[in-house]
Amino acid sequence: MWQRVCALILTCNLASCGGGSVSVGVGAPIPPATPTPAGPDTLASGLKVPWSIAFHGGTPLVSERGTARIMAVAENGNLTSIATIAGVNGSGEGGLLGIAVRDGYLYAYFTAGAENRIARYPLIGSGTTTQLGAAQLLLGGIPSGSNHNGGRIAFGPDGMLYAATGDAGASSRSQDLNSLAGKILRLTPDGRIPSDNPFAGSYVYSYGHRNVQGLAWSGDGALYASEFGQNTWDELNLIKAGGNYGWPEVEGKANNPKYIDPLQQWATADASPSGMAISGGNIYIANLRGERLRKVPLSATATASEFHVKEYGRLRDVVAAPGGRLYVLTNNTDGRGTPRAGDDRLLNLPAP
Repeated sequence: MWQRVCALILTCNLASCGGGSVSVGVGAPIPPATPTPAGPDTLASGLKVPWSIAFHGGTPLVSERGTARIMAVAENGNLTSIATIAGVNGSGEGGLLGIAVRDGYLYAYFTAGAENRIARYPLIGSGTTTQLGAAQLLLGGIPSGSNHNGGRIAFGPDGMLYAATGDAGASSRSQDLNSLAGKILRLTPDGRIPSDNPFAGSYVYSYGHRNVQGLAWSGDGALYASEFGQNTWDELNLIKAGGNYGWPEVEGKANNPKYIDPLQQWATADASPSGMAISGGNIYIANLRGERLRKVPLSATATASEFHVKEYGRLRDVVAAPGGRLYVLTNNTDGRGTPRAGDDRLLNLPAP
């Protein structure tokens, strides 16, 4: 199977693999929903179901799940649509999800009908006048569904691209090493399988996941991931190459040597952990249903404290920002939250 996928990667671009080029060009600035960003902590407002933050130079770029737009955020908070990713065809939790920037490319994870894809686009220009070049498909065939699409992508300190996938509503896929679903994948920046991956000829780095949406590395190179449980426990995991994290056989801590237990688990009503970042010796996790920012010290990963509880609503992503601050995306316009005037927002918060 992997040889077939590799051949697809080497020979395909998005246009030739069934739709999905990119609609590029600099759009007219889209003003925030309010005349000025409301509140001292709001960097930008008026976003539509934002999902992920990445930086191109000093400019924040934000993906919008439903519109498939990449939004550039100016210093004054104005939003400019720099591109619309074509081929995005998601429903439910699908759409344009995670983005990352590396070495002159924007990388995107998105739903295209029956599959999720990872593609990259050359970045042309800077700031709000940035444009995207022609798309290159890196990996297709990741199962998609109306929920559990995973979607977070991030570059590790080893220079490899890591991608979190969900089980797409079929939990048995998570234990199937021949499926790309319910996994953390590891690929080279140009879409190849790294020779030192734990399973020969496979993109799979770890498995037994239900729906990972947060990835972050500590200074010593350790990878941490946040994961949605089903009805009982959400998780914070320390990821080991080749590790089995138990889903669907277990949810939360199992004390079973076959599986790796989470560092922490939380009731699903208090968490739904999505994006995460590591800054100043702490893990920060954005929580959706729990509507809070959770802080976990790297020196004491069994402990946690909570901030901004119910203050901004649902939180989708958090990234380390200049000056030791955090940029946080709210996610109140996704049909599950209660939008407030100006939602959704890009917040600029001091790291607690």
